[in-house]
Amino acid sequence: MKLVSYLSSQAPRVGILVGNVVIDLVQARDAFAHHGALSSDVAPTDMIAFLRGGEAAMADARAIAAWHQGGATGSWAVDVAGVELLAPVPRPTSMRDGYAFRQHVEAARRNRGLEMIAEFDEIPIFYFTNHQAVYGPGNIPVRELHCQQLDFELEVAIVIGKEGRNISVADADSYIAGLMVMNDWSARALQMQEMKLNLGPAKGKDFATSLGPWLVTVDELAPYRIDTPNGASFDLTMTTTVNGTEVSRGNVKDMSWTFAQIIERASYGVTLYPGDVIGSGTCGTGCFLELNGSKVYDPAWWLKPGDDVVCTIDALGALHNTVVMEQL
Repeated sequence: MKLVSYLSSQAPRVGILVGNVVIDLVQARDAFAHHGALSSDVAPTDMIAFLRGGEAAMADARAIAAWHQGGATGSWAVDVAGVELLAPVPRPTSMRDGYAFRQHVEAARRNRGLEMIAEFDEIPIFYFTNHQAVYGPGNIPVRELHCQQLDFELEVAIVIGKEGRNISVADADSYIAGLMVMNDWSARALQMQEMKLNLGPAKGKDFATSLGPWLVTVDELAPYRIDTPNGASFDLTMTTTVNGTEVSRGNVKDMSWTFAQIIERASYGVTLYPGDVIGSGTCGTGCFLELNGSKVYDPAWWLKPGDDVVCTIDALGALHNTVVMEQL
């Protein structure tokens, strides 16, 4: 099942994407109630409310999608081309970003003349980023300092679907509501300056993270699932194009740490909540910082206003963004 957030009458709504049709969950729910039983008595007006509804809300959404596929239609079903998609979770309850792809970490350190750090194999590290600066498909506004070595970062992200604390690896996959494409935009000049102080990243990262175009529930990804002793992985090709030119290619299965392991670490002594977003970190070749440092591009290639950046992951969709100067 593909879940979306979108604008309707300037208000965010939550829906299901079935083919090329977006089904408004609140409106369709009212219509469906005359035809079938509902598992939940809560009408979710946004994605966080939907996720808090747990399995009952998911069951209702699946029943409504099946009802539509069986021929039901109404004003609650609109063409996806006619709506403005937001990030699937427009305002996550929190947002962490991991560092799970060894290829990226090794290349980035090698390009700085550093050996691979031993601690990478000890803990699945992450940092907190700005959950109030989230974008979906569309424009990414930047300012002048952001454009000094502006970069994309190709990632996959999960959304937590139920509350949990001190979650074990064995149980962690059951806390994942779904996966989506993530682009962790980075202003490298700002980032490198501030991280000399051994704190951060902060201003180099806090201006934008894009998510989308939709959240794909884990059950829909069963054909791509790879079971490991440390939880599930997925055989999903990841690519980025800039102005139509492919610049990055990786695969979700190449994560050295699974999301189950990251969840176990993140939930140690801490409660995770429905709507928390956790990114994988950048895949190998997944940013210009790595590619430029490896001399794939010489002279260096950085993003600029007007550039179209498309991050695509098999089965998760294509996240289209355009860099624009912020209008003050």
